[in-house]
This record gives sequence, C-alpha cells and structure tokens, in this order.
Amino acid sequence: MTRRTMPGGPPLRLPAHRASSATLAGAYPFPVTPSCTTGVLVGSDALTEEPFCFDPWDLYAAGGLTNPNVLLAGVIGQGKSALAKTLALRSIAAGRRVYVPGDPKGEWEPVARAVGGVVVRLGPDSPTRLNPLDVSSTQPAVAHTRRLRLLAALAATALRRDLSAAEHTVLDTALARATTSTTTATVTVPGVVDALEAPPQEPDGRDLAHGLRRVVRGDLAGMFDGPSTHRLDADAPMVVLDLSALGGDDEALELAMACAAGWLDAALTITPASGGPARRWVIHDEAWRLLRSVPMIRRLQSQWKLSRAYGIANLMVLHRLSDLDAVGAAGSEARALAEGLLADCSTRIVYRQEADQLTATASALGLTRPERDVLAGLPRGVGLWKMPGRSHLVRHHLHADELAIVDTDAAMRGTPHRPQEVA
Repeated sequence: MTRRTMPGGPPLRLPAHRASSATLAGAYPFPVTPSCTTGVLVGSDALTEEPFCFDPWDLYAAGGLTNPNVLLAGVIGQGKSALAKTLALRSIAAGRRVYVPGDPKGEWEPVARAVGGVVVRLGPDSPTRLNPLDVSSTQPAVAHTRRLRLLAALAATALRRDLSAAEHTVLDTALARATTSTTTATVTVPGVVDALEAPPQEPDGRDLAHGLRRVVRGDLAGMFDGPSTHRLDADAPMVVLDLSALGGDDEALELAMACAAGWLDAALTITPASGGPARRWVIHDEAWRLLRSVPMIRRLQSQWKLSRAYGIANLMVLHRLSDLDAVGAAGSEARALAEGLLADCSTRIVYRQEADQLTATASALGLTRPERDVLAGLPRGVGLWKMPGRSHLVRHHLHADELAIVDTDAAMRGTPHRPQEVA
C-alpha cells in the first residue's frame, strides 16, 4: 500500500500498481522509445504522434544502426510499395540516388520519370543490351574472379543445381580462353559459351554450355549477349532496369535479374561527377523471386556485406517471410544463407501479416511477443519499424502529389499513371 496526499485534503490509501513500461507508456510518457528525427520524413509515430524520420546513412554514422540494409515485408495492399517509392523520392530530394536493378512489373517507371531519372528497358524487342561481364576493375585477376563468380551463378540458376568441382574448373578455363581470344577488352557470355563448345570439348562443359546458352538465346536473346549499349549515369537521381516485357516467365526473370545484378555490381563503383560520396539506395522489389535461387542469394549476401564499402543501402521488399520456404527446408544450407541475408538487415519494417504468418515472421526477425501480436491488426499504411534497441509503430504519410506517382492500384480503378515532375 502507498500513501498519497491530495492538495488540501486528507491522505489517500491506494494500492500500488505494477505494470510493464509498454503499458505505462500510455499514461507516463517517459518510457516511450525516443523519437527518430534523423533523415527524411516518413510519417508519424502512431503512439506519440511525433514526426518519424529515417536515413540509414545518418543513423549508421550516429551509431543507431549496425548496417544500412533494410527489409520491408507486408501482405499485398498494405502500402509497402508506396513506402518504398516515397522513401526513394524523398531521399533523392535529400541528395541520395536510387537504383532499381530489376522491376518485373514496370511500376517504378513513373517514379523515375517524375524525378528526371533514367529507365532502361530490357526485353525481346528492345535494342538495349547490358553485358553482365562488365567489370570496373582494371586488374586482370580481380576481373577474372568477378566474372567467374557471375558465370557460375548464372549457370547454377539455369541448371537448378550447384556446379560440381569439375564444372567450376571447366568454366574457369573457358573464361580464360574467351578472355585471351577476344580482340577487344570486352568479354561476353557468348564468347564463354563458344569457348565451352569449342573442341576439344570437355564432357563436364556440356551442361554448362546448355545453361549459359539460355542467357544468349531464346526468350533472353538480344538482352545480355553482347557489349553494353548503355552506360550507367552515376549522376542520374534514379536508374530503373525495367524487365516488365518478360511477362510472367519466372525462370527468365530470375536469369535476367541475375544478369542485371552483375552489370550493376560494376556500376556501383562509379563515382559521380560531383566527386561527393555516392550514397545510393539499391531497391530489390519483388525480392521473393531472387530468394528462390541459391546462387542469387550468395550474390546478394556479398553485396549486403559490401554495402558500407560501396556506400549503398539495400532495400529488400517481400510479401511474407514464408517466402524463405521456397529456398529450402529449415536447417538446410540454402535456408541458412537466406536467413543470414535477413540478419544483415539492421532495419526491419513489417506491415500487416496474416495470422498464419505471425509465428514464422516473429522467429525470422526476432520480434518480441507484443511486436508479434500487433502485426495481425495493423491498419493500411502503418508498419512496425524494428531497429537495434528500439521499435516504432509508424503511420506513413503521403502527399497528394506523391499519390499520383506511387499509386499501384491505378490499374484496378482504371486510372492510368500520370507522373508529374517532383522538385
């Protein structure tokens, strides 16, 4: 029991009350997580109504994050795409740049057009070619290693299996032959395929040749089978690789996104003409497609690890964490790689999840029981932002001008996109 005295009155005998800080925060404001005011405005804290801002570079510099990478997950129709696009728009206004290395639906074109960015369309009828074996290093040994890793990833993705030790050796030899036989400094995938098929043909090279031939013939012909016709503009505010012309062919999209990622790796090291730090968002939309390919997960993991060295912040957009089930069973090497990718995202943003997804989501992201329970009832546009040592429920705010650009439901209502220029 405690004694409390009201002004001008007798002492009151009231029982002591004990509760968690999360419960008391509604009546006593001081246990509430400190406000986040570093970076561009996202919206407001749903509990305190204070402005909520975010910038992974500034927060990392301040010690608030262990890395700049971000995971964004949520069921369809809850506003996660709008959040990703407005983060891009507002970050560009703050001097950042944005790359979207694979846009399978063509949804990012209005955003790029609105900020004066560049859209690179890839498809069967497009004259644009990107050489995935472009590398930025002038050191032959480094260039060879990077090309070999990409070729191995492409072959393994096409063949739907890991390469054997003998196949790695044959691929290494074929790449060396293709490099020395070219009359220019450009090494291409067709050159490597020719080297694999040239006599004396190695038995272990037959499957490799068949796998890599998929990249240069058939539905991907004309996209990645020659020198690049487009050079990434390091000073462009946004660059989008539009893959929507490939339609719903999941296998073709996986290979195309793998090739595009290889081309992007070389582009990430380009320094803007301004000479300042090249801080770039790299947004992997529809990332569940990439998580179905173990070689692609390994490539993404390498990019995640090098994010601080490159000055980039990777944003991976998923629908649900059960997308990891497509990689492999729990305890498998493939599953461990995918979970490691999530672990290297210091910021996790989770929009509403279906009830049957709550346990898997909480386990994969290390959510507390209250954080887990709140996910099922989150309204549209409100997400749980979990960062080291702090969590926020954030209500995303959209400006009317932004809505016309980031709206992904226009087709459902029969209203076409009309992108406007954004200052």
